[in-house]
Amino acid sequence: MARISLKNILSGKTAESALISSLIEQLNAAVFIEDVNRNVLLGKGTAVVNDSQPVTMDGETIGWVKCNEQVPVIASLLNLMIQKEAEKKKIASEVLLLYQEVNMIFNFSEKLAQTIGQTSIATITLDEAGRLIKSDNGLILLWDEDSNQIEAPASFGKPLFNEEKLKTHIDLLLSISKSGQSDIMSDLSALQDAGLISPDVQSLVYAALKVKHRVMGAIILARAEPVQYSAADLKFLITLALQSSSAIESALLYEKNIREAKEKEEAMRLIYEVTNKFVPHEFIRSLGRDVITDVRLGDQVEKIVTVLFSDIRDYTTLAEQMTPEENFRFVSSFNERIGPIIREHRGFINQYLGDAIMAIFPGKASDALAAAIQMHQAVQEFNAERALHNESQIKIGVGMHTGPLIMGITGDRDRLDATTIADTVNTASRLEGLTKHYKVDILLSESSVHHLADREAFHLRHLGPVQVKGKKAAIHIYECFNGSNEQDLHKKLHSLPLFTEGMSDYLNKSFHEATNKFYRALEIFPEDKTARLFLGKASHCMVEGISESWTGVEEIHSK
Repeated sequence: MARISLKNILSGKTAESALISSLIEQLNAAVFIEDVNRNVLLGKGTAVVNDSQPVTMDGETIGWVKCNEQVPVIASLLNLMIQKEAEKKKIASEVLLLYQEVNMIFNFSEKLAQTIGQTSIATITLDEAGRLIKSDNGLILLWDEDSNQIEAPASFGKPLFNEEKLKTHIDLLLSISKSGQSDIMSDLSALQDAGLISPDVQSLVYAALKVKHRVMGAIILARAEPVQYSAADLKFLITLALQSSSAIESALLYEKNIREAKEKEEAMRLIYEVTNKFVPHEFIRSLGRDVITDVRLGDQVEKIVTVLFSDIRDYTTLAEQMTPEENFRFVSSFNERIGPIIREHRGFINQYLGDAIMAIFPGKASDALAAAIQMHQAVQEFNAERALHNESQIKIGVGMHTGPLIMGITGDRDRLDATTIADTVNTASRLEGLTKHYKVDILLSESSVHHLADREAFHLRHLGPVQVKGKKAAIHIYECFNGSNEQDLHKKLHSLPLFTEGMSDYLNKSFHEATNKFYRALEIFPEDKTARLFLGKASHCMVEGISESWTGVEEIHSK
């Protein structure tokens, strides 16, 4: 509180001055009043006086009343006035302090409201404490219940505690951070003797951070000056601690919720990733869903797609030469090569069927055919590796057909399954089986050829109409030989015109001409098993004759 000035009380403008002057006049006394420096404040300092009375405040003399008589009356009145003035100033000081405290709480609360993180809240709290309470060092300690350790998210000044010493004297720090008390420590000998704090620290004040009955830690301030912290300092620090405790509690809860949400999100992400490996995301997306958890029993969609089937030739014989474990490793190694090729060409694996694969291409038929070609090239590379280990060579057949397909979710409420239903699937599967009959690597239906946007990019041979088992209508089929090795590819391209003419003659019942064309094609490419097959067919028809209903349709009665 500011010191009261006797001069201000006795100035000519105050009511107190007027009252004293009036009293002196009524008493008709020779009186003058002076301050401790002998400066006359009221009356005539030249008057001859024989008595004086001190004017005091809180036991300290601040002036003198001097006169010949009536000194006690005037001095008592003046002392009473000073006492009242002191009380008014004290009240004003307390009101000002209360206002500052309220204003501090408001501003501090506003800062906390704009902060979320635990570390940010601790930093703001410690900055505010250092601004309001003169200190050389500051630290906030928090007790982590999960790790059973003390953390220090914020500090200023030189390190307050010796971290190395703390490891062996953690109990002393716990007595502060977990006590739940708030206090001013003037006797720091225990902490200094243990080497926890510097000998320079003269005073330490701390306030508990707690919510209800749970102690979270403490705010600690220290100063090197011999001046001790005051009760007002402690009060301010407790106020800050109470405000920040709730904010830190909310931040901890928020961070916990965020952490749990991230953990759940990560768990769901892993589930989605794993699930997508069993049910392709493209399948789910085709149903108009984003994630598998959105699908419902009965979801379905009909689309025009290209279905591709591939199968390893003579796999049964191959498998008999391997143990079950070797067999599994072989199939896994093969699928690891083929799967990425299908995805690279915008398709997705609908099913792995042991040594066979069913894939769906929702976009262009060219995607499926390009994938089939690259699959054969991958098999050639695979065979080169197998040859180094004296392992037998493998071959695959690929069949593909373009048409309508229903993709949907079937089953019951306790067991769902992603399935495809359409004759398109059966046709593609039958065509894959026909690759063995026609001695080719890739067979595609006329529908797939019709849907090729860039047909000229592929080398195709028309193999005529065929009626597969279970189908009433015949379909025209084509061989694609882009996947052949370089030598065979060159010979097939060279013999292609003759083969094409031979097929045309064969279907037009010109068997003699057809025989001649196929024979000449074989002269160019003797290893062409498909040309040799049709040479045999044309020769048979030429020698044995045909029925009147003969249309050139090849009837296949096996799958």
